[in-house]
Amino acid sequence: MTETIRIIGIDPGLRRTGWGIIETLGNSLRFVASGTVTSDGDVDLASRLCQLHDGLADVVHTYKPDEAAVEQTFVNKDAVATLKLGQARGVVMLVPARAGLPVSEYAPNAVKKSVIGVGHGEKQQIHMMLKILMPKADFKGNDAADALAIAICHAHNRGGHRMRAALAG
Repeated sequence: MTETIRIIGIDPGLRRTGWGIIETLGNSLRFVASGTVTSDGDVDLASRLCQLHDGLADVVHTYKPDEAAVEQTFVNKDAVATLKLGQARGVVMLVPARAGLPVSEYAPNAVKKSVIGVGHGEKQQIHMMLKILMPKADFKGNDAADALAIAICHAHNRGGHRMRAALAG
């Protein structure tokens, strides 16, 4: 495999959606960029979803990734919060799909296992491993760090996802 693949990892959230972009060539990883798209908590839900859409669409347009990976939603005790997170997640899956990118999904434990070697771990462990895997990585906050971890997870698992999609299609 001699083709560089640009991957965007997305950590969905209604307040803050983290994004991280890496390039992979064979087994090597290279940091490209990361950040957070935020929505204004003082406006209605539809406007907040539009803010997430527009912000993430700008990122996809600017960095032109080849593939996308999104963290799966976990269900918590607050059904209303879970529903709102699901709506935000729908928006963040729509943006790369509308740009023609294949979108893969990963459970939070799979992301942690890919980056730190175990399915349960602290945010600091993820931050530390990101700096080891990509010393030039520059991320501000947990959302951007999580998004980079999602991109790394996809880089490690993308061959299996492509094979399953081909067999299903």
